[in-house]
Amino acid sequence: MTDRVDFWFDPLCPFAWVTSRWMKEVEKVRDVEVDWHLMSLGILNENNEDNHHHGDSSSMWMVRVVQAAVDENPANADRLYTALGEVHHEQGVKDRREAMEKALDRAGLSPELVKAAEDESLDAKIRTSHDAALEKVGDEVGTPVVAVGGTAFFGPVITRVPRGDAAGELFDGARTLAAYPYFFELKRSRTEMPQVG
Repeated sequence: MTDRVDFWFDPLCPFAWVTSRWMKEVEKVRDVEVDWHLMSLGILNENNEDNHHHGDSSSMWMVRVVQAAVDENPANADRLYTALGEVHHEQGVKDRREAMEKALDRAGLSPELVKAAEDESLDAKIRTSHDAALEKVGDEVGTPVVAVGGTAFFGPVITRVPRGDAAGELFDGARTLAAYPYFFELKRSRTEMPQVG
């Protein structure tokens, strides 16, 4: 039986990027189908005066372009997110326009989509997707939000991508925890940033 996984991400979040690459590995070793959804650290932190890193309006820039691509074809979420992550997170292209233009080219999408970065009318759709994640998991979270079998969690927050059987085993553990209705949290202090590239 195919497991459906819903994955909410902000394309700028390095933690979401590493976890997403884990899910791409899981797809190779388990019968899973991943649906990719946008959320925004800008929206999440818009009322948080202590967090200036993601809470400014410029944080919506890349999210809007991904939303515009998704509006053309839902499959573009995975394609563009993968291409953007490879350019931004793995190759280290930090200029958002340059990163997005390279990602659109790599994903085989129209370069005109970059214009969507300034289209605030896309924010309502982004907020709806973002709110769907918080509806499932609560508001004491960041990205990624992953739902397995309808149960959502913030995370798993990992800093390295497990490959092959290790990826499948981590997924099996997540699925087991998701199936237990009274499990809520498992946490320890993080000792490293995501290892990408």
